[in-house]
Amino acid sequence: MTSQRLDRSHWLTALRRFALFTLLGHLLWEVAHIPLYTIWVEGTWGEIVFAVVHCTGGDLLIAMSSLLLALFFFGTGAWPQARVYPVFGAMLAIGFGYTIVSEWLNIEVREAWAYRDIMPVIPFIDAGLTPMLQWLIVPFVAYFGALKLSSPHRGGLNV
Repeated sequence: MTSQRLDRSHWLTALRRFALFTLLGHLLWEVAHIPLYTIWVEGTWGEIVFAVVHCTGGDLLIAMSSLLLALFFFGTGAWPQARVYPVFGAMLAIGFGYTIVSEWLNIEVREAWAYRDIMPVIPFIDAGLTPMLQWLIVPFVAYFGALKLSSPHRGGLNV
């Protein structure tokens, strides 16, 4: 009974690590790709710093919401030892889908931000390539990094 309780306690550690890895990953990504936005050449340093902090905070909220929704619909009480891949797939779909809508809404409709000419854009959806890659790479690294470190057997993830 004690080992079962210990196994179930790993979900909180996994969530905490996911949040930390997500925060750091998105912060680094935002800093790296902000030169691809017009704010880089038109904004002040204060505006650029605010944009990086604001966007990183939003990324953290989107990522945590995506994971919690995925856990709600596809997780079990045994997560993160079980249902690892269904939860990951749902989380990725939710976060990536939100990003597509958000980029379109903020670039095309609200005109809240703009890409520079050097931003590679994906045809048909007119979304920047780097935000799309961000929402594939950062969640992957954060999720599997958090679960690997949270696993009682370090690497013993089950589907």
